[in-house]
Amino acid sequence: MNRILKIGMDVHSTNYTLCAVEPKLDGEPEVLLETQVEPEYQKVIDFIEKLKKRFKKDRLIITCGYEAGCLGYTLYHQLESKGVHCVILAPSTMLAPSGRRIKTDKRDALMIAKCLASGGYSAVYIPTKTDEDVREYLRMRDDHKLALKKIKQQINAFCLRNGYKYSAGKWTTAHIKWLNELDFSELEKEVLDEYLVTYRYLTDKIERFDVRIEELAAREEYREKVSKLCCFIGIKKHAALSLIVETGDFSRFAKGNVYAAYLGMVPGESSSSDNINRTGITKAGNKHARVLLIEAAQGICKGKPGYKSKDLKARQQGNSAEVIAYADKGNERLRRKYYKLIFRGKQRNVAVAAVARELACFVWGMMTDNIV
Repeated sequence: MNRILKIGMDVHSTNYTLCAVEPKLDGEPEVLLETQVEPEYQKVIDFIEKLKKRFKKDRLIITCGYEAGCLGYTLYHQLESKGVHCVILAPSTMLAPSGRRIKTDKRDALMIAKCLASGGYSAVYIPTKTDEDVREYLRMRDDHKLALKKIKQQINAFCLRNGYKYSAGKWTTAHIKWLNELDFSELEKEVLDEYLVTYRYLTDKIERFDVRIEELAAREEYREKVSKLCCFIGIKKHAALSLIVETGDFSRFAKGNVYAAYLGMVPGESSSSDNINRTGITKAGNKHARVLLIEAAQGICKGKPGYKSKDLKARQQGNSAEVIAYADKGNERLRRKYYKLIFRGKQRNVAVAAVARELACFVWGMMTDNIV
């Protein structure tokens, strides 16, 4: 006899809470076994062995699952390597119980098991090992970029507190020279010098990271895809490579608007009866890819429709006429869309988000060869 069992796992760095259920056609899943174990994948294997001994006369078809979180894909790969089928559930897609909820690890494990039993969830896409490694490198570079942004803010705030304000373009050679020539006391000068040491250190590191990213983008598996995405305004090699490794297989999305929804770039809705209330974008998907597209949209919204800079023309070189024509159509359409929304009175942030959402559709089309 075959038995289908689902094991919900509420996983933390300190412990795993496991709950095994058996789906029933005529009601709630039956809870078979619950326990809390140390955070080691072997403990999950031991838990499964207990179930096999309990139902030794039956053939068990077991699926384990846990919510996407800080543990990433490590537990998934460990279980799959031992022949245990595992899925990672996207938290925003799980059917949670309605009403007031008491949150405990035990209840969370049961909820995950019930989602597995009912199919009330969407599984997280598991990237290839190469994509995962490149993605970690890109995210590390972005973390350093945030640290650089923070130190710049601290330097500006320090100068402002002491009565100095630079009104021209900041972080240019002239600005750095101005900072070095400020008339501070001995200790204040030491403070500024320490800030500038950190600024130069981070700047040099990011320049080195960018050189390495150029090398990664030139790899055979990424070169053509990166070149195509760089045909869009606002998308250069770093952004292009990030979109590729953050998304993985673009063909798993049926349409461009489905991809935009995956990135959390579609409006939410909170309507009741005849009252329709649209909210801001859901922000329910991949934050890193969404931010990249928003930043790219900022670049699109600055120029005139139809204008192509020398840098853009250089990035488009080497691509087919069809790819360039598709990108040009997208660039012009998105710029016109932005100015049309602004003319209608939309706030700039709303218009930029709308452009980024449609840019996501063009990116999907480019990556799936739907460029007609």
